[in-house]
Amino acid sequence: MHVLVNLKAYDCDPVSIAQSMANVETPAGTTLGIAPQTAAIDAVADADVTVWGQHVDGIDTGSHTGHQLAESLAAAGATGTLVNHSERRLTLAELDAAIEAAERADLKTIACANTPEQVAAVTALGPDAVAVEPPELIGTGTPVSQANPSIVEDAVEAATAVNPEIPVYCGAGISTGEDVAAAAELGAEGVLVASGVAKADNPAAAVADLVSGTA
Repeated sequence: MHVLVNLKAYDCDPVSIAQSMANVETPAGTTLGIAPQTAAIDAVADADVTVWGQHVDGIDTGSHTGHQLAESLAAAGATGTLVNHSERRLTLAELDAAIEAAERADLKTIACANTPEQVAAVTALGPDAVAVEPPELIGTGTPVSQANPSIVEDAVEAATAVNPEIPVYCGAGISTGEDVAAAAELGAEGVLVASGVAKADNPAAAVADLVSGTA
């Protein structure tokens, strides 16, 4: 099970959270990752935790002011990136280009989608993983595995029908080890977490609780 903490643009200390995550004991087969703001990737990369970008654009070097170049993420220390998050949506053509750019820079990709139908379309583009995240549940504290478990099962089925080698992650409202365990029971091989850690009074305790659900 992979647990990826997306810090979004929350008012938090990314280095402190990354260091706390590095000190959390994880069960065998469980991996942790953190996705800070791009400007913090270099500093966060010094902690013993896998670092991800929050977005990448399908561009090459050149005149692209304000866009995120894949090679810049990799040079800063990122090993992968989210793409097509509900808060940074792309067209399928843009997503395809972003995945290709990430591959060019040897970055792993987790492509997000809102529905099982979108999961199938995104899976066909060949990311390293897909994540189903109903936008209405993001930040609510109500996990999709509770509110709508069938969407996770249907997303896994949809992705498997297109490419059984691409794992499905579960996001939106995940905040406890119980949520993680429920996601795993529904067929998810990873989870995306944000406010449950970034806004926690004790991020280390929050991450420890999350990984307890992977045991």
